[in-house]
Amino acid sequence: MAATNRIGRGAVRRLLGLTGAIVGAALALFAATAPAAQAAPPAPEHASVVLVITDDQRADALGGMRILRQDLIEGGTVFTDAFVSNPLCCPSRASILTGQYAHSTQVYRQIPPFGRFEWFDDSATLATWLDDAGYATGLFGKYLDGYQHPALLGYIPPGWDAWYAFVRSTYYDYKLSENGSIHTYGRSPDDYSTDRLASLASAFIRREPGPVFVTFAPAAPHAPAIPADRHADMPVPIPTRNANFNEADVDDKPEYISSLSVLDPDQIDDIDRLTADQHRTMRAVDEGIGRIIDALSDTGRLRDTLFVYTSDNGLLRGEHRWAKKEVPYEEAIRVPLVVRYDRLGDLPAVSERLVVNIDIAPTILDAAGVHPPAPWRFDGRSLLPVLRGTATAWRSDFLLEHMRGTNEVPTYCGIRTERFVFVEYDTGERELYDLFADPQQLRNLADDPAAGQLTDSLHRRLLELCRPLPPGWDNGRGTVSTLLVSFAALAALAGVAIAQRRTASTAGAEPARRYPV
Repeated sequence: MAATNRIGRGAVRRLLGLTGAIVGAALALFAATAPAAQAAPPAPEHASVVLVITDDQRADALGGMRILRQDLIEGGTVFTDAFVSNPLCCPSRASILTGQYAHSTQVYRQIPPFGRFEWFDDSATLATWLDDAGYATGLFGKYLDGYQHPALLGYIPPGWDAWYAFVRSTYYDYKLSENGSIHTYGRSPDDYSTDRLASLASAFIRREPGPVFVTFAPAAPHAPAIPADRHADMPVPIPTRNANFNEADVDDKPEYISSLSVLDPDQIDDIDRLTADQHRTMRAVDEGIGRIIDALSDTGRLRDTLFVYTSDNGLLRGEHRWAKKEVPYEEAIRVPLVVRYDRLGDLPAVSERLVVNIDIAPTILDAAGVHPPAPWRFDGRSLLPVLRGTATAWRSDFLLEHMRGTNEVPTYCGIRTERFVFVEYDTGERELYDLFADPQQLRNLADDPAAGQLTDSLHRRLLELCRPLPPGWDNGRGTVSTLLVSFAALAALAGVAIAQRRTASTAGAEPARRYPV
């Protein structure tokens, strides 16, 4: 089992106070981490788990993945309403590994404070819980943004027995931290990162005798989306243009959208080229899934393996004139989710339940028969009752949350129901869409008097879910941005002085927040 001693960032965040006594609070940085789960080693018949996390794959981008369709979709369940609660790589992956919203993990964005690897408390994750329960655990691919420097210093997060993590996630000319040692790969066909990671994952499955937890997290289809040489000229589907592509009238949208110019022909060509190459990169991912399935089959594990396929977020391809992620629009928050688990017998081919990436961790632990130590609390719930057909009650809404980072998307909280999406930004702007009548989110109803009662109801529900508000939100009651910067800067200095880690990362203070009233 992997074992790494470190100061828990979760404890650091709690102990660096939210009052003006920053220095006194910083002295509490020596607190210990929460205890790890303790359980007897599982019997060989315990379920193995394979978790595939692609990078920036839209929910509608599974075309051409023949192995995925034949071996997972046809024998499993496709969740047609699967979402991420924070449509950005780092917070989404933190939620997948913990089953918690960003306001619980405190990983909201790609930069610190409240973002990147150094803000993630990795002392309590799927890896630690399953490793402590006797599983052989392995990660193959992308971990969290900001892991680069710790990787070069040999840091391996707790719980992982086999660790093959990108120093920087890409396709060729990359480095992997291989159990703490750095290995460099170039541009030969054998170096293509998706193939390399799939080979390492399948070899791990073949050599381990007991139940395994494998996370296969390739770079694909993230930009620059470089396909393997064998796929470079493959034909791909012509992208579908919906009514919201290069939207003609964005005056009802928040300023960060309404200020955008219409896409010009060169920008559209760039989007189309990226889209085509993204499809091509997924062919190698599909083949890698086939290798992993072969390894499971050859070792007699396939029937007893929970296989989960998903992505960390979606991506806009010119919808609403936007060509990135982070926004609360359907193309960014929707992700593919396919689950195969033969032990349950015949699974429903399709589920229309509202499911979120925070459901993945509790689902995996449910299948493994492993429970996190008290007082751990999941924000998500296991999907096994849905797969069994025994789920009588289920969520009717979930939380969207985002903190402004390197892009111009303002901090927001939102609520996505089965029919509506309602978003409030810290700028005071709001969006409301009826997804039954307006699936392309073309008409913002937030300021429509006819929708006033609905807006008020969704606002009240949003305040129940988005508690606390993202850091720095002043909620119209004064400026907190200056306090945010001051607290973060002082906390970072305290972290360097008092709790300098082997990774040379710093832990920071949790800045003052205002709560909804």
